[in-house]
Amino acid sequence: MDIPPLKQTIEEVGEEFAKGTVLKVVDNSGDIIGSVRAYEENGTVYIGKLMVHPKMQKQGIGTQLLLAMENEFPNCRYELFTSTKSISNIRLYERLGYKIFKEEAVSEELQFVYLEKC
Repeated sequence: MDIPPLKQTIEEVGEEFAKGTVLKVVDNSGDIIGSVRAYEENGTVYIGKLMVHPKMQKQGIGTQLLLAMENEFPNCRYELFTSTKSISNIRLYERLGYKIFKEEAVSEELQFVYLEKC
């Protein structure tokens, strides 16, 4: 795959951590089972890299992370994107009030859908 999270250098990850907010969920052993990152720019909060361990999905962790990030940045516009093939992700975002406002072809195999919540 040719998407940024799979190609980031350690320096780019460090810059991302310094620029915004990172939230995580850990299990009883202290292992990270979910996380999300975001930063605010000109009144818009750009949310990215919302992830939940595959064995822990469908338990509300993604919802909790997304709502917690919105609480970190109240009264803003929120924007995120995902693959058009990520149907369950899109369904989650729409359930939480996000609306599709743009689609973008990245390659023949990959298309992103952009969602916002105002």
